[in-house]
Amino acid sequence: MDTARTQQSVEEAWETSILPTLSEYIRIPNKSPAYDAEWEAHGYVDKALALIEGWCREQDVPGAEISVHRLPGRTPVLLIEIPGDSDESVLLYGHFDKQPEMVGWREGLDPWTPVREGDRLYGRGGADDGYATFASLTAIRLLKEQNLPHARCIILIEGCEESGSPDLPYYLEELADRIGTPSLIVCLDSGAGNYDQLWATTSLRGIVAGNLHVSLLKQGVHSGAGSGIIASSFRVTRQLLDRIEDPKTGAILLPEFYVDIPQERLDQAERLATILGDSVYSEVPTQDGVQPNTTDVKELILNKTWRPALSVTGAAGMPSLENAGNVLRPSTSLKLSIRVPPTCDAEAATAALKRVLEADPPYGAHVVFEPDHAAAGWNAPATEPWLLDSIEAASQAYFGREVAFIGEGGSIPFMAMLGEKFPQAQFLITGLLGPESSAHGPNEFLHIPAAKKLTGSVSQVLADHFARPR
Repeated sequence: MDTARTQQSVEEAWETSILPTLSEYIRIPNKSPAYDAEWEAHGYVDKALALIEGWCREQDVPGAEISVHRLPGRTPVLLIEIPGDSDESVLLYGHFDKQPEMVGWREGLDPWTPVREGDRLYGRGGADDGYATFASLTAIRLLKEQNLPHARCIILIEGCEESGSPDLPYYLEELADRIGTPSLIVCLDSGAGNYDQLWATTSLRGIVAGNLHVSLLKQGVHSGAGSGIIASSFRVTRQLLDRIEDPKTGAILLPEFYVDIPQERLDQAERLATILGDSVYSEVPTQDGVQPNTTDVKELILNKTWRPALSVTGAAGMPSLENAGNVLRPSTSLKLSIRVPPTCDAEAATAALKRVLEADPPYGAHVVFEPDHAAAGWNAPATEPWLLDSIEAASQAYFGREVAFIGEGGSIPFMAMLGEKFPQAQFLITGLLGPESSAHGPNEFLHIPAAKKLTGSVSQVLADHFARPR
């Protein structure tokens, strides 16, 4: 590829076309179905998809066949098929649904208001990962501009990734003939250790989640009358949590949540520690004086990528502070979310969690754990030499630094599905969720220069995929 020409085209595409459209996309509160049960009635999903589809048609990429597919009661998907110069297929993936608003946006920012400040475009869904469709189609258009051959390309953009991709298997089955058997899969929904080089994701954790309900009373009673006689549901809940997590270290206590970490991932964690240093914990927005679990950077990286960890992400049965009377509450409910190692059996871990939480409840309390989500993680297959060479060359050409490899602590359920369905495929999992980008949290932003460089890098990899030795 003519790198200088590519950079010029990328700059023009982003500034004149992508960023204005992406800003309009940010304004649409198209929350994922898990966070908007009335998503069909509200119509925001359809509005966001129509905006993206319209932009894709305006690009007038030669031969591109653009279609929206709908199944009853399921979020739609966008499919773009671009014929290539060989019978091979490349699948490029992203999603257009969003996380909910979240509290804590700083003054001047709002989840549904795009704000550009220097290199950053703030707003919900820009980085996670509304940009993916625009970057993917632009990367292919760049090849067309330079008359460079490429494989047949399929861009698949789903609408329920943030809900765990429950609708996607049905579309994969319906569109199997269109998708074919890709030899390369590119996903633009992952993370970055910094914005200075191309990052390739080597693994993703899975997840086990559900609701823990603990009840001892039929109704609340005056704390002066009931406390000391009947245990509080909160105290019982604490005891149950101590069955599954060491309260001092945070270590998960159930063996079903652990796997042997491959030596290659241990070696990569050590190299990653030298690249990122203490930024692994120093860039987390902690309160003043808060310390990480350990200052051993390699161990922190492994904690985040190959070890389980519990987060309590929601609660019910607790009044707000201003409405909290002196009452022994009848029940406590917690939303539990445990990130599990990439190769952990999420279903077996879920069964173990339910068994341990519900067994022999203290004081005969009514304890129920309702699993609501279990998704497998993903561990990348061995990377072929051509792809290693390609991503290194792309990172040097567009970022000016070597490529870096990183395991991610989050989940992309689609990757586990594809890894199982296409075991011979090569994967480039990358993205722009880097330091302070705050996906899912307040003040989410897209790093614009990195997005431009990533677009050029993807185009380079697509060219190299066609030119690789068979």
